[in-house]
Amino acid sequence: MPVDQYTGGVEHAILHLLYSRFVTMVLHDMGLVGFEEPFKNLLTQGMVLKDGGKMSKSKGNVVDPDYIVEKYGADTARLFILFAAPPERDLEWSDAGVEGAHRFLGRVYRLVTELAPRVAQADRPAGIPAGDADRELRRQVHTAIKRVTDDIGERRQFNTAISAIMELVNALGAAKEDPGVSPAVLREAVEAVVVLLAPFTPHLSEELWRGALGRAESVHRQPWPEYSPDALVQDEVEIVVQVNGKVRDRISVPADCDEDRIREAAWQAPRVQEFVAGKSLVKAVVVPKRLVNFVVR
Repeated sequence: MPVDQYTGGVEHAILHLLYSRFVTMVLHDMGLVGFEEPFKNLLTQGMVLKDGGKMSKSKGNVVDPDYIVEKYGADTARLFILFAAPPERDLEWSDAGVEGAHRFLGRVYRLVTELAPRVAQADRPAGIPAGDADRELRRQVHTAIKRVTDDIGERRQFNTAISAIMELVNALGAAKEDPGVSPAVLREAVEAVVVLLAPFTPHLSEELWRGALGRAESVHRQPWPEYSPDALVQDEVEIVVQVNGKVRDRISVPADCDEDRIREAAWQAPRVQEFVAGKSLVKAVVVPKRLVNFVVR
């Protein structure tokens, strides 16, 4: 003691937290321990709601976990609960949300099993790939690794960690059709998806790791992936171009492009010209790496 992390439900934590702090402070005042607080960090998790009310046996609105596990599997239940809300917020139970989580895991299973033969003999990429498609997929892989690592280890935001994995799965699904993506980068992406999912869906991840990918040791014994800062560097960024607050086009510019060049490139975009022709420019608002908004009249 003091305990590094205390996690408890909001109703349980109130009284237990009161008692534990009171006892610890008494022990401190008696000179028996060298600290006043029993916990370094406190996370009070929210409750599960159904139809707007607290889920409880007395209200008869409890969802049978055995039914969910039998129909969808334990991993689907885990993924939905962790994805539906941040840990400290109340979670509104949704049958449609459970279905969505189940469909996502089905997509992951099909994607990994489809790509497994293509990456079976590939080595992991060494250094920064030369091709644009390889660099972009690798950037998305390492962006996901960084986000998931930070969300789990620092922010305790499991829902956004899962969202980052979903974005990586989307990127991998698009990359598998791109002939410019090498087997080595595909292998890194596939392995990253499975390892990052393992804390959330342990059974599916183990099946994919040992069954589809043919690895001998458990996925849960693999070292946690580390992101490469070099892989996160973007050569180009997409800029949204608005005219009077409405999106009219999107342009790609070098990542290190200054505001003047971004403004000029956005103004010259053909679709933008359709909406500014014959009008006077009042002002141009540039948000670097995000958007340009032209106010005209």
